[in-house]
Amino acid sequence: MDLTAWTWLNEPRKWSATPLTVHADPSSDFWRLTGNGVIRDNGHLYGMSLTGDFTITATFSGEYAAQYDHAGVGLLADGENWIKAGVEVFDGKLQASTVVTRGFSDWNLALVEPFERFTVSAERKGDAVWVRYGTDGQEPVNVLRKAYFPPGVEVKVGIMAASPEGEGFVTQFHEVQLTQLP
Repeated sequence: MDLTAWTWLNEPRKWSATPLTVHADPSSDFWRLTGNGVIRDNGHLYGMSLTGDFTITATFSGEYAAQYDHAGVGLLADGENWIKAGVEVFDGKLQASTVVTRGFSDWNLALVEPFERFTVSAERKGDAVWVRYGTDGQEPVNVLRKAYFPPGVEVKVGIMAASPEGEGFVTQFHEVQLTQLP
């Protein structure tokens, strides 16, 4: 995929385009209020702005280390309406993860078998986003979440990474596809 039109929201201190590798900065995250009253909007999102329906799919691997280290895809309408989905460390295990934020963050996890590469897709159709995942070459067919998302608004969509409690970590994105739907 040609990423030359992509830009950063919260560019990490270190990253490379070939291969697409993100070094998530320490204390970076996207989170809004739920459970601790904290608002964090300094996670890393590399993408482009789109209106209408689309599918983004990313296959990646990471050197996850600390609680809540996570990477995947992100869709951001504004500071109170966004979705991030991928894989996250929780209680010492890598888990499929989605956070949907509409004023307040809403988080869900699913245990997955150990893997080397994780694939996540987010398909926006009208007022819904379908999040699916697969591991180690499997197509992303496992449904993780269907969530409301404001229709018809422009969103920044792309890959994301964050390390809210750790010292940062590295994620390599092996494949990224962004397709606008009719």
